[in-house]
Amino acid sequence: MERQSNRPTWSRQIEFTLAGIGCAVGLGNVWRFPYLCYRSGGGAFLVPYLLMLVVLGIPLLYMELTVGQYTRRGPVHALANVCPLLKGVGIASVAISFIMCTYYNIVITWALYYLFSSFQAPLPWQSCNNTWNTPNCTNHATNSSFSSTASQEFFKYKMLEQMSGVEDAGVLRWDLFLILLLAWILIYFCIFKGVKSTGKVVYFTALFPYVILIALLINNAQLPGAMDGIKFFIIPQWDKLLSVEVRQTRQRTRGTSV
Repeated sequence: MERQSNRPTWSRQIEFTLAGIGCAVGLGNVWRFPYLCYRSGGGAFLVPYLLMLVVLGIPLLYMELTVGQYTRRGPVHALANVCPLLKGVGIASVAISFIMCTYYNIVITWALYYLFSSFQAPLPWQSCNNTWNTPNCTNHATNSSFSSTASQEFFKYKMLEQMSGVEDAGVLRWDLFLILLLAWILIYFCIFKGVKSTGKVVYFTALFPYVILIALLINNAQLPGAMDGIKFFIIPQWDKLLSVEVRQTRQRTRGTSV
């Protein structure tokens, strides 16, 4: 098997390690995964999740790293060298990466919008005394389906300017468009020199998310009802594993982890 020797390599092993660690922490950890655990029986969800992680997720990840390091090629040519029939798998992985980058960059745009908005005093999502708020706005969270909090209405009616349906597309949000352009520029400067520039960026991007997760853990552990939530994840609801919806959720999670 012919290997390509002029492909750029990581300057240090720690940079590659940090890049791999950085890929393990993302929106799924603080957004999707807790929601799936809550809906699928708490701690019981961890059993099939860890099983599929050991049986399928980790072996596929190790195989991908091994093939990539041995062939020193991109995903398309690396898999094509292993087996020409797998070239389509490499193309699919590149297409999925592009779709995921596009999706996550939208979320980065929202985060930057919140960052710039947080320099205002008082915070625009702190109260209902704003032009975009509806009569159903409330300053406190309730169980009513007819009311929404100030933070929810800021997200829907101020940042997104959400309309009644897909038939009403609205107008172009120039502020979000410019922030999206800024997000793409930041990504470009992180990767424009390949692994040489990425290797320097990962010292921040791989470690800072863990600082945020620790800060969220400390803060959330002090909230009212925090112990009830911890017990929910510690004490599994085994009957939830028999639910068809949970099995479908496991299938979707399995595909996402791959």
